[in-house]
Amino acid sequence: MEDIADEAPESVAEDVVAQVIRQWRRVHPELDTAPIAVIGRLTRCVLLLQQAGDAPLREYGLTRPEFDVLAALRRLDRELTPGRIARETFASGAAVTKRLRVLEERGLVSRRPGDRDRRVSHLALTDEGRVLTDLLLPRQLRYESDLLAAMGADRRRELGDLLGELLLLLEGRLGTHQL
Repeated sequence: MEDIADEAPESVAEDVVAQVIRQWRRVHPELDTAPIAVIGRLTRCVLLLQQAGDAPLREYGLTRPEFDVLAALRRLDRELTPGRIARETFASGAAVTKRLRVLEERGLVSRRPGDRDRRVSHLALTDEGRVLTDLLLPRQLRYESDLLAAMGADRRRELGDLLGELLLLLEGRLGTHQL
């Protein structure tokens, strides 16, 4: 049986999702595979960005999800409950608990019990956490900018706008908007 990947002309660059679409069209020509062009590519981009996204952070022993917790505390610049951090970082409560434990052990986040309800924790950046977050944010932004550099500024803005539209649509349909 012939290899489907060999069907595309060699002179045309084709991403892996285009190959998948072609393969499905061959097997099921009656199906509308257009959603794969968007959702498949977004999924693939997310996976690639997750693999590459924490490269500058690794030097400081942080993962991207841990940095997201630090960044949420820094950008809101006030104490937050674990529940609020979960909403800000789109993470589960269990994941936030694990990340907070690591960040507390490293001395980057402090916890204090609530004044009215001691079962509720209030979390804040320590001085060390604030300094590290302020050091890493510009580096992370430069790194992410470099990842997208081959795409012109206008195209990046256009893509950002289109992704914003998609996000609003999905949040409305799936009810995931939690801010």
